[in-house]
Amino acid sequence: MIKVLVNEDEVLSAFPVINQLRPHLTLDMYKKRVQEAKEAHQYELAGVFNEKGEVVAAVGYMPKLTLYDGHSVWVCDLVVSEKERSKGHGERLLRFVEERSKKWGCVNMTLSSGLQRHDAHRFYEEKAGFERKSYTFKREFT
Repeated sequence: MIKVLVNEDEVLSAFPVINQLRPHLTLDMYKKRVQEAKEAHQYELAGVFNEKGEVVAAVGYMPKLTLYDGHSVWVCDLVVSEKERSKGHGERLLRFVEERSKKWGCVNMTLSSGLQRHDAHRFYEEKAGFERKSYTFKREFT
């Protein structure tokens, strides 16, 4: 079952999975960033639940508008628990995001993936239908 995580308890239930992708986040940082992103950017977090009611995969996404892409949905975070990989959760989550993003008028989906995540790149290109279009660059402020 896939569900948008709305209240604090639901958001917290995804932290163990999100933390596999974002190990630098403490629980407090995670709670604060999710809340800020919801308020400022219409961020949504959705999870795949197993039969025990545990989140085994999660996706965070939000609408964006750029001159290059027009209205698109940005996938901020997509992670499937290590023991649950290759079971179709990632593909199901991306289809879920695509459907949900139509309410924002989105016509495409974009994401960024760390250079070291070769398995994720293979998944995005071979299974999820993404094309490699650019590199993402980052510069820390001093």
